[in-house]
Parts: sequence; C-alpha cells; structure tokens
Amino acid sequence: MTMLSRVSYTMPKDAVSADVFFASSRFPNYKIGANNQIVEVKEDSKMSTMKDMVAKETALLLEQQKRLSVRDLASKFEKGLAAAVKLSDEARLKEAASLEKHVLLKNLRDALDALRGRVAGKNKEDVEEAITMVEALAVQLTQREGELIQEKAEVKKLASFLKQASEDAKRLVDEERAFARDEIENARAAVQRVEEALQEHERMSLSSVNQDVEELMKEVQEARRIKMLHQPSRVMDMEHELQALRTQLAEKSKHSLQLQKELAITKKGEKNAPQLYDIDGPESLGSYLRIYPCSDNAPELSGCTIQWYRSTSEDDKKELISGATKSIYAPEPFDVGRILQAEILAVDQIITLTTSGPIDPAAGLGNYVEALVRRHETEFNVVIIQMNGTDHESQSIHVLHIGKMRIKLCRGNTTMAKEYYSHSMQICGVRGGGNAAAQAVYWQPKVGISFVLAFESERERNAAIMLARRFAFDCNIMLAGPDDRSSTGS
Repeated sequence: MTMLSRVSYTMPKDAVSADVFFASSRFPNYKIGANNQIVEVKEDSKMSTMKDMVAKETALLLEQQKRLSVRDLASKFEKGLAAAVKLSDEARLKEAASLEKHVLLKNLRDALDALRGRVAGKNKEDVEEAITMVEALAVQLTQREGELIQEKAEVKKLASFLKQASEDAKRLVDEERAFARDEIENARAAVQRVEEALQEHERMSLSSVNQDVEELMKEVQEARRIKMLHQPSRVMDMEHELQALRTQLAEKSKHSLQLQKELAITKKGEKNAPQLYDIDGPESLGSYLRIYPCSDNAPELSGCTIQWYRSTSEDDKKELISGATKSIYAPEPFDVGRILQAEILAVDQIITLTTSGPIDPAAGLGNYVEALVRRHETEFNVVIIQMNGTDHESQSIHVLHIGKMRIKLCRGNTTMAKEYYSHSMQICGVRGGGNAAAQAVYWQPKVGISFVLAFESERERNAAIMLARRFAFDCNIMLAGPDDRSSTGS
C-alpha cells in the first residue's frame, strides 16, 4: 500500500463565480444520522417554519376579522402585509443561500474528484466516502429547494391576498371617515340652527318683557299722576291731623297719669305727707320709667338702694325683677298687664313707688308679631353692647336670626353664637341703664355666654323678645329673664 505523506491541492482561481453572494462567512454544520443520512444541525429548534408562521397569522386574522373595527382591521391587514413582505425577503435570502450551497457543493465535488485521481489506498476510500456524502447532501438540498419554492408561492399568494385586503380596508376606512364627516357636519348644522332659534327666542322674550315693563311703568306713573291730581291735599291734611292727634294723646296721657297718682295719694290719706320720689314716664311697652326726687330733702338716688318688682295688683304678691336695681327701668313684654313697683332704701326708711296702673301694650305690636310668626326665620339688625359682662369695643352691625328651632347671632360668615331653645337659654329686656334701655335685650344662649344687644327701635326689641318666647313655647320651653320664675312675698 502506498502511503501519502503530504497531499497538496490548489483550488482554481475561477472555481467559484465572482458574482455569487454568500449569506454567511462559515460553512454549514452537518452530521450523519441514521442509515448514513446527512442531517443539517438547526441553530434553534424552537423556531417554527415559515409555513407554520404564515398559517398561524392567517388563522388569527380570520378569527379576529369579525370583531375588529374597520380601523383596527386595516391596521391588522397592514401588519400582515408587512409580515408577508418580510417573509418574501427571507425567502429570497434563503434562495441566495441555497445557490451558495449549490456552488459550494459543486466546487467541493470537483475538488474531491480531482483528489481521488491522485490518491490511493485508504485515502482514496475516504475520498470516495466524502464524495458519497456530498452527493447525498446535494439530493437533500434539492428537496429543500422544492419545499422552499412551494412556500415561496404560498407566501406570494398570501401577500397578494393581504395586499388586496389592506386596500379594501383602506377603502372602507375612507368611506367611514367620509360618512362620519358628513354626520358631523349635519350635527353642527343642527346645533347651529338650534342655537339660532334659542337666541331668537331670547331676543323675542327680552323685547316682550321690556315692553311689558315699560307699559307697566307708564301705567304706574299715570296712576300716580292721577292720584296726585285728585288727592294730594287730602293726604297731607290727614298726615297733619294724625300728628296733631298723637301730640294731644301724649299730653292727655301724661295728664291722666298725674291725676291718677294724685287720686291714689288722696285715697291713702297722704295728701299732707311729703313725697320724696316719684315715677315719671309713659306706663306702656316701648317706653322707660324713671325715678326722680320730688323734694329738696330727698337723699341722692346714687346713695340709695333700688329694687323693682312686678305684681298683678297692688295687694297681690310681688315678683322681684332680678337685676333691676337702677333708677331707670324699661318695661318688657313680660310686664304688660302688671303693676310695677320700686322700693327705695334710704338712710333709715323704705319708700315704695307704684305705677298708677298696669303696663299697657304697644299699639300694633301684637299684629306685627303674628305676621312674623308665619315666617320660618326673622332677622334683626343689632349691635353688641356687652359680651359676658364686658363692654364690647366693636360697634359693627350683627344679625340676630330668630327661627322656629334656634337663635343665631352672626356677622357675615362669622357665627358668634348659635343655640337651640333649651331651659338654660334666657332672654329679656335690659334691666337698668339709660335712655337706650328700651331698645336693649339681654340674651344668654347657654350657661357661661351672655350678650347685651341693642336694636334699631323699641318695636324691634319687643318683637324679638315676643317672637323668641313664642317659638320656644312651641318647643315646650319657657323663655324668661334671670330668676323670673320665682316670686317673693310682699
């Protein structure tokens, strides 16, 4: 057997065509399987074939076609078309790779044939075995090329189908977009017509209202003109007569009170007895009573102790008015129909003064309160004089809300006090003070908090007290002043 120590073979320079494109820079990996079959080693066994991918994508598109919108369907078709183009590119690359493999196999076969004629023995058998493997590999490559051609045809068919479907989807999208634009334009036109109709209706309504107001104003002005032409002097005469009657009534009332006091003194047999003090002022609600000295020998009131009482008659038990220890006292609604007494403790004697009769109610106050009761809540403008016994510096206007369930004192959005009617609440007229006592109220919302409030008029002050007591009585609460529920024997 002849042994070859070295075999040298030089490849011809033009063995491989210069225009061949190589997809990779290395030779494919092969292994011999069962029955001496040459099997190509796959780089990734998990990757599906091109045919499986195309089938899976087609099935997914057909399944979702029924429930996709036109826009989504067009997007899907475009994605499918892009995938088909990508697959077509991959097929071209595989075709080029297949051509590269054929060229390589042909060159390898030529080289092995040339080598077989130069070797002998064991090496020649190895060369023949290699030629057999190359031929088997060429057969398998031919089979793969057939499959690749079939897959390429299917990919082209799918690409044409997806392209047609994409064009149809785009056409549907354009039609739907045009239809939507028409609907939007119609809706805008309808909205514009409605707005124009509303504006026209508002203009007509405003013009009609203005016309009605102008006609009404003309009628009112004409009525006033007719009234002033026919009754101007009569109205002025009636006002003057009323003012004169009020003045005469006040003088008569004062004179009547003086006569009643003289008559009371005569009945007691004290005509010749000197009288040191007396009570002055209208004995009616809305005024104030003042104790004044009648003799030069009368001690100064500042050095005396004064206490006011109320009673149903001169001989009945008298009820102490807690806190009424000043020389001036303004009757409150609780005093109407009762006789007021004042005890003056001088140096060594007690002097008792009594009103000539019961306190009279204020004219028209009852009807005014009944009108306020019909409301759910009534507001009164007040000024805080004292708070918890201390003078209040601010003289700003506050609002006192008297409702059916509670009383609230506030200024704007700030609430000073707000309480529901309870047994701890107290309200009454201020017991003492100067001429403004007839317009002031003492209010204790709860234990520990108290206010002295000044109203705009005596009428507002008395109406507020009566209204609060009326609402509290509806809640089974008796509102009064401090210690008004107790009585003291004479």
